[in-house]
Amino acid sequence: MLNRYPLWKYLLILVIVGLGFFYALPNLYPADPAVQVTGASSSRVMDERVQQRAERALAAANVDVKSVELDDNALLIRLNRADQQQLSKSLIKESLGDDYIVAINLAQTTPDWLTSIGAYPMKLGLDLSGGVHFLLEVDTAKALQLKMDIATSEIRSALRKDKLRYRTMPERADGARQMAFNDSQSRDKAARLISKDFPDLTLENFEVNGRAVLSYRYSETAIKEIEDYAVRQNLTTVRNRVNELGVSEPLVQRQGRNGIVVELPGVQDTAEAKRILGKTANLQFRLEALPSASRATTESFSFRDSRRPPVDLERDIIITGDQVSSAQSNFDTQTGQPQVNINLDSHGGTVMNRSTRNNVGRAMAVIFIEQKPVTKAVTKMVDGKPVKETTQSFQQEESIISLATIQSALGNQFRITGLNSSAEASELALLLRAGSLAAPMYFAEERTVGPSLGAENIQMGVHSTLIGFALLTIFMLVVYRVFGLLANIALSINLVLLVAVMSLFGATLTMPGIAGIVLTLGMAVDANVLIFSRIREEIRGGRPIQRAIHDGFDRAFVSIFDGNITTLLVGIILFAVGTGPIKGFAVTLCIGILTSMFTAIVFTRALVNLTHGGRNLKKLYI
Repeated sequence: MLNRYPLWKYLLILVIVGLGFFYALPNLYPADPAVQVTGASSSRVMDERVQQRAERALAAANVDVKSVELDDNALLIRLNRADQQQLSKSLIKESLGDDYIVAINLAQTTPDWLTSIGAYPMKLGLDLSGGVHFLLEVDTAKALQLKMDIATSEIRSALRKDKLRYRTMPERADGARQMAFNDSQSRDKAARLISKDFPDLTLENFEVNGRAVLSYRYSETAIKEIEDYAVRQNLTTVRNRVNELGVSEPLVQRQGRNGIVVELPGVQDTAEAKRILGKTANLQFRLEALPSASRATTESFSFRDSRRPPVDLERDIIITGDQVSSAQSNFDTQTGQPQVNINLDSHGGTVMNRSTRNNVGRAMAVIFIEQKPVTKAVTKMVDGKPVKETTQSFQQEESIISLATIQSALGNQFRITGLNSSAEASELALLLRAGSLAAPMYFAEERTVGPSLGAENIQMGVHSTLIGFALLTIFMLVVYRVFGLLANIALSINLVLLVAVMSLFGATLTMPGIAGIVLTLGMAVDANVLIFSRIREEIRGGRPIQRAIHDGFDRAFVSIFDGNITTLLVGIILFAVGTGPIKGFAVTLCIGILTSMFTAIVFTRALVNLTHGGRNLKKLYI
C-alpha cells in the first residue's frame, strides 16, 4: 500500500526523536557561577580545613554562597550572583595562599539522571559564554642557560677524554663560560676541539694572571635560533597539553618574540589549565658525585621526601626530559607504588646507554623540575591613595625523586619511581607525553572574559533564530496549509536534533555557529518546498493523490541529496582548513545538513503517511 511505513520504522523514528529531546534537554539548565579551588600540586589533597578557611573568608565579606562541594581533588563553591565571582576569587586566594589555585568556573546544574546517560549541555565559545585568556611569556634566558649547561657538560667530557686539564672559572656577565689552562698549547688544542664539535660557539682567548683562559658563548645568530626554538617548542607543547585537557575550540598562538596566547572558551575552569600549562615538569638525570669530586663540579640537591638528607650530584647532565618519546603511569607489580614507564628517543637512549655502561655501581639521580606559583602583594599609589595589587609569578624548584644504583647499562626503556601518589605519576606522564617545555613559562596576563557580552550575543542570536523560525512557519502555513503545518513540526524537530547532536558530540557553539543554525533552518524548509512543489506537479499531471505524494517524495530526493551533499562538502572543507569562527560555522552547518535531511525526507514523510497515507482522498490541500 502506498504511503504507509511498517511499524518498526515508526518506532525507530520515535526513538531517534525521543533521544534528541533527552540530549537537548540539558541546555535548558543554566550553569551556576562558581569558584573552584585546587591544589597547586596534584599531590595536595583538599580537606575540610581548606573548605572552612574559604567559607570564613567569604562569610566575612557577606558573599552569597549557594552551595559547597568538596572532594579529594577540588573544592567547588557555587554562588548566587555572577558579579561576586571575582571578589570571591580574590578573598579565597588571599586566605589560602600560594599552595592552592583559585579559578572562576561555571558549574553545571544538569540533573544526575541526565548526566548518567551522557547528556550534557552544549559547550559555548568565548564569544558566548566567556572564558579565560592567558598570555604566557617564555623565559628564553633559561632556555639559553640550559643549552649552555648541556654544551658545557659535553665539552668537559670531551676534554677529559683527550686528557686536557683545565680549571673552571666564574661565568662572565655576558653569559660566557670560562676555562683556565696551564699553558697556551693546551688551550689552543681545546679550542680546536670545541670549534670542531660546537661550530655555533664563539671562542675568545686571553691571559689572566699568567694562565691561558678560553671563554665560549653562543653567537648572536645561534642565540636567536635557540630562543626561537624554545618558543616554538613551548607553543607545540602547550597545544598538546590543551588537547590533553580536552578543551574544545581552543586558541593557542604565538604573540611577539616570546609570548604565547591561550584562550580557553566554555566552562572557564582554569584551575587545571593553569597547573598543567604553567609547569615545566622536566626531568634531569645526573650521576651522584664521587667523594673526591671538587665543589666546582658538584651541586647539592634535596629530596622531595624531606626525611632524607641532601645529596651532591655532578653538574654534568646526562639527559633531560626533552629526550622522552613516550611516558605511561602505572603501578609497580611488586611494591604497588606508583611509577612512570619512560621511553627515550634514539639519541637519548644512546647517551643513557653510554653513561650507565661506564658507571655501573654508581648511583644515578632523577631530578624533578617544576614551577610553583608565588603571589606577591605590591602597594601602589593611585590618585594619592595606596592601592594593593597582587602579582603572580612562578618559582622553579628542583628536587630528587629517585636515587638508585646502576646495576647494568640502561637503554631506551626504564622506569621512574619515588613518586608521592598515583595522581602525581599520572600528571608527570601526561606532561612528558605532551612534550617537555624547552624553557619555563610565566603567566604574564590572565584575563577572564565575562559572560555579559556573551549573554547579549546569545540573546541576539536567539532572537534572530526565533524571528527566522516564525517567518518560515507563517510562510509554510500560508502557502502549503496542512502540509505546511507538518513541515513546521519537522522544522521544530530539526532544531531539537541539531542541538542534541552538538551536545552529544561536545561541539562548541559560537556566534557564527548560530548563523549556521539559521541557515540550516532555511535549507530544511527548502527541502520541504521542493517536495511539496513536486507533489503539486504530479497532481497537475493527472496522477492520483496517493501516487502523487509517493512520487513527489521519491523524485525530489535526488535534487535534495545533490544540493545538500555539495553544501556538506563545502562545510567539511571549511572545518578542515578554517580556524576559530569559521570552524564554529562549519560544525553547525554540517550537523544541520544531516539533521535537516533526516527531518525533511524521513520525519516529514512519516507525518504525511500518518495523516494522509492509505486514505481515499478526493482533494489535497497543498
